[in-house]
Amino acid sequence: MENLILAIESSCDETSAAVVKNGRQVLSNIISSQIDIHKKFGGVVPEVASRNHVLNISTVVAEAMETAAVSYDDLSAVAVTYGPGLIGALLVGVSYAKAVSAAKNIPLIAVNHIHGHIAANYITHPDLEPPFVCLVASGGHSHILHVKTYTEFEILGRTRDDAAGEAFDKIARVIGLGYPGGPKVEALAKEGSIDAVTFPQVEFSDNPYDFSFSGVKTSVINYLHTKEQKQEEVNRADIAAGFQKAVVEALTKHTLRAAENMGADKLVLAGGVSANGALRASFEAAARDKQLQLFYPQPVLCTDNAAMIGCAGFYKYKSNDFADSSLNAVANLKL
Repeated sequence: MENLILAIESSCDETSAAVVKNGRQVLSNIISSQIDIHKKFGGVVPEVASRNHVLNISTVVAEAMETAAVSYDDLSAVAVTYGPGLIGALLVGVSYAKAVSAAKNIPLIAVNHIHGHIAANYITHPDLEPPFVCLVASGGHSHILHVKTYTEFEILGRTRDDAAGEAFDKIARVIGLGYPGGPKVEALAKEGSIDAVTFPQVEFSDNPYDFSFSGVKTSVINYLHTKEQKQEEVNRADIAAGFQKAVVEALTKHTLRAAENMGADKLVLAGGVSANGALRASFEAAARDKQLQLFYPQPVLCTDNAAMIGCAGFYKYKSNDFADSSLNAVANLKL
């Protein structure tokens, strides 16, 4: 049976709509990014993001439907991100999806954004199935998860302060790279030495899988202040390389520790930070050493997009897990 799901994603600064067939075949995936709009502010401004979602969403959905060459009468359901994310941004997508559901009398599926990031791997790797251990690392999230089934998850570890992507953005701002920080720090780090400056990594005795990236951020700031006070020259590339090394090593070490202790044979990366070349190289080396299968999405599916929401929504559709007209956005939604 053919199931076509219209998916909508508007949790932060990308307005995206996609049509996904049977969970893993992407017929369209339209993404309207606001990066250029927010660059001058040095980061995402929630109110600006929300207003631009309102301006863009009808056009983006129409393009997704046209590209997929389907009509609304062909749809099995509409899936939408309802959290976590920026509340105003989420409300735009949720309201639009509810309107489509009501107008066309099709099921409404509420999707957790983190669930979507995990599901991006099912599109890139059609043969991938749970269970597995997954690292979700993005601008707002750093989680190590035991993915038991397509819809059941156990949180093994998480950040206790900054998310990994958030730390990249903050350090990029501190060393004058601007927004978005992740790709710019990665590019600059290639020009530096990973051993020139060493920044700390945090371990927690009560949960060896948890992360903390606030300390490495503070360490970079203190290093810069010390150099400034001594009127010494600063090598930004070495700082970027040392910072990236600390974050990558922590993410790799803690995730591998969880995979080993869970007896997992499959390791999965997801989220915007999973596009980082140094992180992928670190996990590839570790996976070879531990004889684990490693999976990560293609770059376009690492960042926010609606195709991953359509994939995640398909598995909720199969379980008849539908929302009703009372669905609301939840900014701090838990997995």
